[in-house]
Amino acid sequence: MTKSLSYLTDDKNWFPPVQQALDEPGGLLAVGGDLSVDRLHSAYKSGIFPWYSEGEPLLWWSPDPRAVIEPTQIRVNKSLKKFLKRCDYQITMNQSFEEVIRQCSAPRADDGTWIFPEMIRAYSELHKAGVAHSIEIWQNKDNKKVLVGGLYGVLIGSCFCGESMFSREPNASKVALLRLAEMLAPIKHAIIDCQIANPYLMSMGAKTVSRRWFIDRLNTASAQNLSPNLLEEQASNASFLNFKD
Repeated sequence: MTKSLSYLTDDKNWFPPVQQALDEPGGLLAVGGDLSVDRLHSAYKSGIFPWYSEGEPLLWWSPDPRAVIEPTQIRVNKSLKKFLKRCDYQITMNQSFEEVIRQCSAPRADDGTWIFPEMIRAYSELHKAGVAHSIEIWQNKDNKKVLVGGLYGVLIGSCFCGESMFSREPNASKVALLRLAEMLAPIKHAIIDCQIANPYLMSMGAKTVSRRWFIDRLNTASAQNLSPNLLEEQASNASFLNFKD
């Protein structure tokens, strides 16, 4: 298949085949469109996500290779296990989605931010539609409950497409990721899509797979007849007991 950059049409459900994505820059597939709920949902179901810098047009990506975490194979080293035994964090889900994404949007020293106000609005709408979810990490400070970490992403069947995470206290984002893995672990064909590999994710057990492998797994994960409240139903059973041993 010829690799070429496509311009999106007015059809919010249409994306070009992911095999057309460019080799350089790696995974760039399409330009244009919008961040409507329908288009975003269609993108994630196809293994595509938006990612662009300020001043650029809206860019859509499907990288090859792809970074993923198998929930049952998430890595917890000895120091993290020790931390979990004395951890006083409280964990919630879908309680402060917009605050989580705003915290994730804070500029970082290494690469600034790619989460602009229009992205915050778009994913907040996706959250209201029941497709995007957040995990929040809280800590009591001076008798006040403070948000110290979290993550957000898009759930397609039993595939959680992670978008971003943040941490204001030690290991807070790791705790959020562990809770996500623990909720997904009992679900058949579940997987966490990390999009692009980095040292942090690799230290937590991420691996790189081919785009074809990922799309096949995504299709299997999304074809299941699962409850729309899948994560909420699993949340009450997650306790970190397996990770503390």
